Amino acid sequence: MSAGSENGKQRVIITNRKARHEYHIDEVYEAGIALKGTEVKSLRLGNANLQDSYAFVRAGEVFLEGMHISPYEFGNQFNHEPKRERKLLLNKREIRKLIGKTKEKGFTLVPLSVYFKNGKAKIELALARGKKSYDKRKTIAERDAKREQERELRQKF
Repeated sequence: MSAGSENGKQRVIITNRKARHEYHIDEVYEAGIALKGTEVKSLRLGNANLQDSYAFVRAGEVFLEGMHISPYEFGNQFNHEPKRERKLLLNKREIRKLIGKTKEKGFTLVPLSVYFKNGKAKIELALARGKKSYDKRKTIAERDAKREQERELRQKF
């Protein structure tokens, strides 16, 4: 499920740009995030970062590690810890599938984006396999070639 689908009003807050460059994306899941009040307020302001974050399965539950949500500016002593481990909310069937896939060699869970859907914070989670350096170079070369083609087409018209 992508962060621009037609069911429900969505507003993308943050994206993990490096993820599509560093990984081959196999499957994408939409998961809810268990957040505290000040985290939601800070997230609505866009004060978050997905860089170097990842998800893992422990004891039949999925957790997100390394996502930084800045402390809420107007929060008091009840403000949250910025880099705490956050629980992701998925169906049991999806969790079982993820457990099987992440045990395979090379698969990891990478967050792609965080957005609000119908007032609830959601995360787009990808089951991904790491790219080798030559794969990254190939991706860059393809993107540059495509950009060059589009530039030539625009100049003809």
